[in-house]
Amino acid sequence: MIIETKNLKRSFQMGNQSVDALVDVSFSAEKGEFISIMGPSGSGKTTLMNIIGCLDTPTEGEYYLNGKLVSDLHEVQLAKIRNKDIGFVFQSFHLLPRNSALDNVLLPLKYAGMNSDKAKERAKSVIDRVGLGDRMNHSPAELSGGQQQRVAIARAIVNKPSILFADEPTGNLDSKTGDEVMGLFKELNDLGQTIILITHEDDIARQSKRIINIKDGLIESDINI
Repeated sequence: MIIETKNLKRSFQMGNQSVDALVDVSFSAEKGEFISIMGPSGSGKTTLMNIIGCLDTPTEGEYYLNGKLVSDLHEVQLAKIRNKDIGFVFQSFHLLPRNSALDNVLLPLKYAGMNSDKAKERAKSVIDRVGLGDRMNHSPAELSGGQQQRVAIARAIVNKPSILFADEPTGNLDSKTGDEVMGLFKELNDLGQTIILITHEDDIARQSKRIINIKDGLIESDINI
């Protein structure tokens, strides 16, 4: 079991009111799954991703990542997990504009303290895998939106994370480019990469292998497809 959540609740204080983003969420995920978490704006899906991505903590409930209770981990351990065990891809690509594609992909390896030559070799290999071997010395401004998202995916997987989280990864792309990016996710999943994708688009969710629907902070359905 790579992910297990038990009765997660997340509340936020808004003025004098407490607002529940997650009410009671329990689910598990095995290594190698490709799961879409779906729901309308305000359903709690991004809050859930932030918790299972170790960016936020629940108000109540338990979250186990690779068998470890996350609330028992201190900040140094969590930072290491976020860098090595978890990869993030966002709707906005978050690339450093003055850095080349190669330098953007090298960043997580530098933070991990990898030897420079070995890091460069791995980064080049991953950029090749996402189909940008001939564009690795280009800056983000010289790349299309789809190419920038491929660089972001390469950066997210370069440390060989246990889980790849993708938050609305096709939201800034046209449908054709979005389908190409989803094709890359499918290829990575076929190679064994665990992927959790957040989306509000039914056609994107249906390209995964399991759909968890969230509504009003609760799991409404959990279907294998």
